Amino acid sequence: MKESGTMAGSVTNNKVQAGGFLARLARDKRGNTLALMVMALIPLIALVGSSVDTARLYVVKVRLQQACDAGVLAGRKFMVSSTSTTLDDNAAAKAQNFFAANFQSGMFASTGALFTPRKTTDSQVAGTAVATVPMTLTGMMGFDPVQLTVTCEARFDIADVDVMFVLDTTGSMAYAASDTSYSGQTVYSYTRSDGTTGYYTTEKSNARIKALRTAVLNFYDTLAATADSTTKIRYGFVPYTSTVNVGKIIPSSFLNIGTYAYSTRRAYEANYGSSSSTVYSNTTQATCNAYAGRNPTSGYDSNSRAVYKTVSWNSSTKKCTVTSQTVQLMWTFGSIDTDVSQYVLGGWVTDPSKIDGTTSKWQGCIEERDTTASASFSQSSLPGDLDPNLPATNDATKWRPMWPDQIYERPNTSSTNVTNSTAQGSNYENVGSAAKLKLGYVSCGKEAQRLAVMTRDEVSSFLNDPDFRPMGGTYHDVGMIWGTRFLSPNGPFAADTAAWPGRKTPIRHLVFMTDGEMSPSLEIYGLYGLEKTDRRVTGTDTSTQTARHNARFVAECEAAKNLNITVWVIAFGQSLTTEMTQCASSSGNAFTASSDTALDTAFQTIASRVAMLRISK
Repeated sequence: MKESGTMAGSVTNNKVQAGGFLARLARDKRGNTLALMVMALIPLIALVGSSVDTARLYVVKVRLQQACDAGVLAGRKFMVSSTSTTLDDNAAAKAQNFFAANFQSGMFASTGALFTPRKTTDSQVAGTAVATVPMTLTGMMGFDPVQLTVTCEARFDIADVDVMFVLDTTGSMAYAASDTSYSGQTVYSYTRSDGTTGYYTTEKSNARIKALRTAVLNFYDTLAATADSTTKIRYGFVPYTSTVNVGKIIPSSFLNIGTYAYSTRRAYEANYGSSSSTVYSNTTQATCNAYAGRNPTSGYDSNSRAVYKTVSWNSSTKKCTVTSQTVQLMWTFGSIDTDVSQYVLGGWVTDPSKIDGTTSKWQGCIEERDTTASASFSQSSLPGDLDPNLPATNDATKWRPMWPDQIYERPNTSSTNVTNSTAQGSNYENVGSAAKLKLGYVSCGKEAQRLAVMTRDEVSSFLNDPDFRPMGGTYHDVGMIWGTRFLSPNGPFAADTAAWPGRKTPIRHLVFMTDGEMSPSLEIYGLYGLEKTDRRVTGTDTSTQTARHNARFVAECEAAKNLNITVWVIAFGQSLTTEMTQCASSSGNAFTASSDTALDTAFQTIASRVAMLRISK
């Protein structure tokens, strides 16, 4: 019984002890934090895991998109044009190689990376890329791997483009790229298609102008190879010397067709000495009348003189009085108004500066609209000739036909005196004479080409036209002015460069090629008239002629760039001048070419940069 009692007491004590522990445990808060932490970790792991895995998916998808883009770009670049609806094997292989090179296998443990390029109905390349990315922390919670899919499409073509070539066709282009002396080549005359006489310097077998023809055609081929059936490309050409031949390709309303003051001459007869009279008796009226006339009857004698005889017959006395007056042929030289209304029509007209009935015909070259002689220019207030957007609405803003046959030097012209003068005889040179034309003081070359869609044959025909020949002096401002004017989206010829219906604005490029530095001469008759006397560029300070023409050139280059025209400059057979470098849109847009091969490379480099490889989707 004693032992039973002892056992019973032990059980009771244990229950009391157990009850005390549980009670204490229930009252003890020290274990609550651990339990709460365990329960809080579950959503925390889900949140962190979701962020980590979402970031991994984003990185993989971006890289997958980039690789897809690279693949279709490569596929389009190497695609062979054909009527096949499927991508050729070489293009497909190139696409796969570029995709693989841009998407690292196993990135973030991704698997199943697959790229499928295909040819679209409009002959472009599209593609689809997929990859499966396993989950990390969220995978522990039962989330499945995610398959990513991206699509891409590329177009390898050029946007609609307008290209204006401004090409130096002066006399030095007849020589080789390595030549530094420009003499020895014969100047010949030829009959132009309009019946007028043209002059040109014979081309060497390796003449620069021959290399130019090849380089421009290769440029054309490069752009044609990169374009697709929807691409629109227009070309224009401005061959330049000291003027441009544009008069017959612009609207007649843009020409001054009334009167224009040329540096010319007009003949008149001045009395030379006193008159004398002789009386003849016992004559008849018929005999008397026969004394009247001019001696010499065929014109003037070696001293440019003639004798005029007038008669008076008295019927009652049968006497005939003959009065003789010697006259001297004289000329007025100066800026003289001349009617051009018939001349601009393109037919043969009498040259008013001569007295022998000589006729002239306009070849199409022009003198510029009114301008202001200045040494510097502001883009906000350019003079009329440098403003590519100024319309041709009145005599001051219209262009005038060049008329070399009636342009004459003035006697006694000093650095300041350009007033009208009179002189005996006709020994003051006509700038339209054969002697002046053979020296290049006047040149009217190949007619320019306004922007238009041109076939390769048409471009070739232009470059090989009989009038596309080397002759004349180098005036860079002349070419740049008309290249910019023809390409301006806001000027008189804006319709030529307007966007195609339903298309975006074309990208505009001006390619300026020259083989020489600016070299104006006071003896030249060109875009700015006869520089010695008209002084439209120099004003009274003729010593500034070259600097002022360079200033005009640079100002027009800036005007072109302000119109979002990309300007490229190539110096062929010479170094780039400061003005040429300034003219280009950037230093990377200016090239030197010391050989025919280098010239072709420069044109090809420009063409490849004009061509645009772009992602469309």
